[in-house]
Amino acid sequence: MKRLLLHTCCAPCLTSVYEQLHDTYEVAVFWYNPSIWPKKEHDKRLKVLTEYCKEHYIKLYIGDYKYSEEHKFWKESIKGLESEPERDKRCEICYKIRLEATAWVALEKHFDLFASELSVSPHKDAKILNELGSAISKEVGVEYLKNDFKRGDGFKRSVEISKECGLYRQNYCGCEYSTRDIVSR
Repeated sequence: MKRLLLHTCCAPCLTSVYEQLHDTYEVAVFWYNPSIWPKKEHDKRLKVLTEYCKEHYIKLYIGDYKYSEEHKFWKESIKGLESEPERDKRCEICYKIRLEATAWVALEKHFDLFASELSVSPHKDAKILNELGSAISKEVGVEYLKNDFKRGDGFKRSVEISKECGLYRQNYCGCEYSTRDIVSR
């Protein structure tokens, strides 16, 4: 089996994606999410993910970063795009930051491929994720697994598994600018 490093933003989004992949790939999970705000939310999602991975014997790599520094870097990266809606340029930069980190760790840890479960969300654009992942793949030298994990009821399945497991499921993407979209959903 090829080894796949899968970026994840939270345990609920991981659930159905891992279910789809684990028979085909040796999957390990990578946590790097400096966009998640506030830090309390970042830490809560990481705690739930860590517990889920431990319970399901999933190897978890946690990005080695100081939240305050990386969140500042993320905010500087998306400066001027704060008012953009989800699925627009701000999100594209956010995807790129997280995919690049995943690709470099995949290279360092000798994985065959990298991917992200972000496309399981109906609020994430799989086409842009795949374009970015493919470009980063060429730059870093690790294959990117193109995907759209929301296909085949992937998102619906993630909700079902989350309920079955009693997982904390947040109601916004993660960044402070996505919280304003909660009201409009």
